[in-house]
Amino acid sequence: MARQTYAGPAILSYGFRPFFLVAGAFAVLVVPLWLAVWAGRLQVAGPFAPVDWHAHEMIFGYVSAVLAGFLFTAVPNWTGRMPRQGAPLAVLVALWIAGRLAVAGVGALPAWAVMAIDAAFPLAVAAMIAVEIAAGRNWRNLKVLIPVSLFGAANIGFHLEAMARGSAEVSARAGLAVVVFLILLIGGRIVPSFTRNWLAKRGSGALPAPFGKYDAAALAGAALALGVWTAAPDGLAARALLALAAILHAVRLMRWQGARCLASPLLLMLHVAYAFVPAGFAALAAGAATAGTHLLGVGAIGGMTLAVMMRATMGHTGRALVAGGTLATAFGVLVAAALIRSFAPYADLAGLSGLTLAAGLWAIAFAIFVGRVGPWLAAPDAARRTPN
Repeated sequence: MARQTYAGPAILSYGFRPFFLVAGAFAVLVVPLWLAVWAGRLQVAGPFAPVDWHAHEMIFGYVSAVLAGFLFTAVPNWTGRMPRQGAPLAVLVALWIAGRLAVAGVGALPAWAVMAIDAAFPLAVAAMIAVEIAAGRNWRNLKVLIPVSLFGAANIGFHLEAMARGSAEVSARAGLAVVVFLILLIGGRIVPSFTRNWLAKRGSGALPAPFGKYDAAALAGAALALGVWTAAPDGLAARALLALAAILHAVRLMRWQGARCLASPLLLMLHVAYAFVPAGFAALAAGAATAGTHLLGVGAIGGMTLAVMMRATMGHTGRALVAGGTLATAFGVLVAAALIRSFAPYADLAGLSGLTLAAGLWAIAFAIFVGRVGPWLAAPDAARRTPN
């Protein structure tokens, strides 16, 4: 049967389009808002303490939109079915926005109602993915529901922990751990694959090591380290396991021939973002909790999601996979934000505190992304445009 032609607005023609756009716009706004909250110039009236609101919205707000965009783009490739388009995507975006507003205190809803609204989005995403995979009989990819379900469970746990204890430190670590592991899992597939394809086109030379027993051992080690760290972050076991995971994933990264990708900034970004994972593990192992969490949160998660959104948008809108100076600058600014936030948050840098400068750089990086990529997301594919 021939596939039906979608006739609605381009922004709702594929899952990555609306979710990458709202994720980028949200990233521009939410960190400066947090800075205003932290400085006492703004209050968030939701059910969370200010620090918890910040952690929740970065992990379960920003990341959930990127994850939805990625999955709703990948699943049609896995199943061979038409992507979700039009009204279903619009409803999902509305659910995501409703969650952000409820968590911010709009409507002054009770905590249980905020939890219900916020949890609806990841549950809907998981359900829709399950339906698509089952309809396409692509059973081997049902395993993607495991980390997606863990992510949703961590979100619900965040709300419950905050209601019971007034803070949600354990659930915040759990959410961060799940997202970091997704980077190790998905990044561990796409980074060497894209690198291999690019290097193979350029001729002879060493290629990335294929996925094998070493990678499986590195993933298992990271999963164990992240699990122990979530439960007991200051314990000797967590530090030892994190140190081991840092070594395993630094070696894993070196096996992917990233040093040979200097001529491709778009590809190099993926290697640099992944490098923040072993760096974050090492910092946590050394007892530098703030540096470690921000190397993972800003550097690894922020960097990898930004790079993947760039690449996926180019590839799926008919554009060459070339970052250009503008997008390369955006990624470089984000790397600077990660390093300053991790290592110099209270330093005086050009008359600004490191915290303020890092927040500004983060917002600038995503503003560049939205300004450059936003029109691509909202317009028809380049290859399908009708000449004037």
